[in-house]
Amino acid sequence: MDSHPLTDAPVPSPAKRERRKEARPGELLAAALELFVEKGFAAARAEEVAARAGVSKGTLFLYFPSKEELFKAVVRENISGRFGEWNQQFQHYQGTSADLLRTCLALWWERVGASKASGISKLVISEARNFPDLAAFCQQEVVQPCHDLVCRILQRGIERGEFRAVDVPYAAFNIMGPMVFLMMMKHSFGPCLPQEQRLDPQRFIDAQVDTLLRGLCVREGAPAGAARQ
Repeated sequence: MDSHPLTDAPVPSPAKRERRKEARPGELLAAALELFVEKGFAAARAEEVAARAGVSKGTLFLYFPSKEELFKAVVRENISGRFGEWNQQFQHYQGTSADLLRTCLALWWERVGASKASGISKLVISEARNFPDLAAFCQQEVVQPCHDLVCRILQRGIERGEFRAVDVPYAAFNIMGPMVFLMMMKHSFGPCLPQEQRLDPQRFIDAQVDTLLRGLCVREGAPAGAARQ
């Protein structure tokens, strides 16, 4: 409470209301992410998003004029908005390209795969045919920037003599595919399996990187070793 300049009478401070107004977009995006992952795009209703965020439907449409725009904002907030930071971080990376690739996959899982946003992958794959405009949006804002980033890492390794020459665009998809599979498992079969049968993300990523960098063929002079069970 503040005092009026001409009297000692307290006047209500607007700070709390202003903070609440500023917080609403973030609360709406968090609520929308939860509902999109739980129900899918088609089944999630604007009224449910507003109710979960504790605001009116009118407030929701004040910030996001349609469910499509709300979904796009969720994707930008949780995934595509991070690519600028990641590109800058990887551009100045000083280590080997192999370590950069490990860092890229680990960071993707930490920031996206391990979060609720990983459920967006399942949503888009399952509903893309019914919502081609949203599929095109995700291709432009998520898939293509991710592909470009992985291509740059591979090209870096080739130019530095660390990686052999490969079909870079398709090799990049070979790297991205298993990460999509890992996220899909998390939101489909994973919850239905006993704990001991669920995929360990860190072990999965370690095995993926090892296979990518070393391949499956035994190198001449190197022991074949024993497979981990």
